Amino acid sequence: MRKLTYFIATTVDGFIGAPDGDGDFLYAFLDPEFIGHLTAEYPETISSPGRRQLGIEDLAPKRFDTVLMGRRTYEPGLKAGVTSPYGHLREQYVVSRSLTAAPDPAVKVIGGDVAAAVRGLKAREGLGIWLCGGADLAAQLADEIDEYIVKTYPVAVGTGMPMSRAGFGVRPLELTGCTALGGGQVVTSYDVRR
Repeated sequence: MRKLTYFIATTVDGFIGAPDGDGDFLYAFLDPEFIGHLTAEYPETISSPGRRQLGIEDLAPKRFDTVLMGRRTYEPGLKAGVTSPYGHLREQYVVSRSLTAAPDPAVKVIGGDVAAAVRGLKAREGLGIWLCGGADLAAQLADEIDEYIVKTYPVAVGTGMPMSRAGFGVRPLELTGCTALGGGQVVTSYDVRR
């Protein structure tokens, strides 16, 4: 059974974006050591354009071969002309009620019951499924998430888009890893205890 992993960047105070959802301010914390860590441990989570820029197009996926993102996560790249942001992965899914057809044949749209779709993906063979974002999608899939990998950047913003809009609910986690990097970033991983 494949795992659904919420692999997400956040501020110390738990926000993945500004109040309007824009997370570009987090790019200021992508120093060479942190990029090296992502390249070594999670190369598939770097977008196809980013992989070209870094010269790592040939790195094979290590943990994930499928990405699942909300429409608002997909949209900034789309506006920049990137219709297949993770073309190096086997499958790319966008969850949307408003987007009826994908603008790229490599991207599939899920418009119905996303939890049922994810259960179907988990039952298939392959590497893990990366939940890329955002807060509303994480809320819809709160009971399907098997693992959290949280990249915490050394900044606090006070308000913004939270990691999840799932509402209050105690979901016990087990710490499985913690890596502190020289630029102040901390990457923690947790398995969901069921």
